[in-house]
Amino acid sequence: MTTQEIAEFDKKYIINTYGPRPIAIIRGKGTRVWDADGKEYLDLFSGIGVNLLGHGHPKVIVAIKEQAGKLIHASNLYYAEPQVRLAKLLSEKSFGGKCFFCNSGAEANEAAIKLVRKYMKKNEKRNTSYECCKRTKNEKYEIITMENSFHGRTLATLSATGQTKFQKGFEPLPAGFKYVPLNDLPAAKEAVDEKTAAFMVEPIQGEGGDRIASDEYLVFLRKLCDEKGLLLIFDEVQCGLGRTGKLFAYEHSGTTPDIMTLAKPLGGGFPLGVMIVREEVAAAFEPGNHASTFGGNPVACAAGVAVLETIFEDNLLEKAERVGSYLLEKLMTLKEKYPFVRDVRGRGLMVGIELDPIRDKSVTGLDFEGKEIAEKCIEQGLLINCTAGNFIRFLPPLTVTEEEIDEGVHILDSVLGSAKK
Repeated sequence: MTTQEIAEFDKKYIINTYGPRPIAIIRGKGTRVWDADGKEYLDLFSGIGVNLLGHGHPKVIVAIKEQAGKLIHASNLYYAEPQVRLAKLLSEKSFGGKCFFCNSGAEANEAAIKLVRKYMKKNEKRNTSYECCKRTKNEKYEIITMENSFHGRTLATLSATGQTKFQKGFEPLPAGFKYVPLNDLPAAKEAVDEKTAAFMVEPIQGEGGDRIASDEYLVFLRKLCDEKGLLLIFDEVQCGLGRTGKLFAYEHSGTTPDIMTLAKPLGGGFPLGVMIVREEVAAAFEPGNHASTFGGNPVACAAGVAVLETIFEDNLLEKAERVGSYLLEKLMTLKEKYPFVRDVRGRGLMVGIELDPIRDKSVTGLDFEGKEIAEKCIEQGLLINCTAGNFIRFLPPLTVTEEEIDEGVHILDSVLGSAKK
């Protein structure tokens, strides 16, 4: 089918939750994809960070083919070798926790929210009298999250998300969440009360515009949680698994969470999420407390093992740091060139530029909003993205080369140049 034919069928048969889309991708290899009309694109967005090793990585393909030939699904009523292999790798490479597998970042965060409440209720029963436990006003169930955060689109994770634009129209939202500004130490401390159970924070806010939680802030939250008997959750759904130059973004701060969630790149393109939990906290979940029919699918987990092994075998952490610094430098030249580029920020291969919002074109000298800039880049053969209003972001695969970075920045440069008033 042509792009137009696909779009027509989409309009007729698919619920419109994404709006019109500019192209229909039918094939990919490395950092390149091709649409239904045969046009080639440089993909420096990786399917919202999912294709960490690029499209069609041979090691992932081999793992998928081998596992699909053995067993595609058997349910979590039985032990599964691919699951335990992946869980062992994740535990050993992180903070030694136990794993719960699911299918997405939202599901991983949903599991974390449930686990926090279960853990706190168990602790209340151990540490307080029965009469006290019956008084719900003394229960610890609230989770403090950050303004501009994004944790998913289920009702609970939507409520955890600190952006009202995603929540509008879905009220009443589940109770139990409050929001504080990122990197504001006094605000975090002030927000804690008798109902507080945990903090949930993205070490880098992807959908919030690559805003980095400072090392000082993460260390402060760890200390605060230890002092108050709270749990600390790191949502690394987008920033984890090597994207920042370390396997996990929290490693930059030298601290560790009680719970960490991962998803997007974990399955090499297959739907796969995981919640990794410190053993003492994980013990709060008992058989029957939580489950996922497709969670930890054998093929997805085999792909996940291939992803992790490739990261280390091909030294992709060092490459992400090195090429990420190169990309950051290239984007800084755009800031120097165009006065409407307000900021350049990010870490590793999770970086982008913030444009001035258009309020008065005579002042900004910019004719297009960020979304239009990203669309014009697509027209010129570059896949990137705009989020948080006017933040143009790059999420290239860890396999990207400096030459491909040059090509992508050159296209963005030309689009920004044409956008000047």
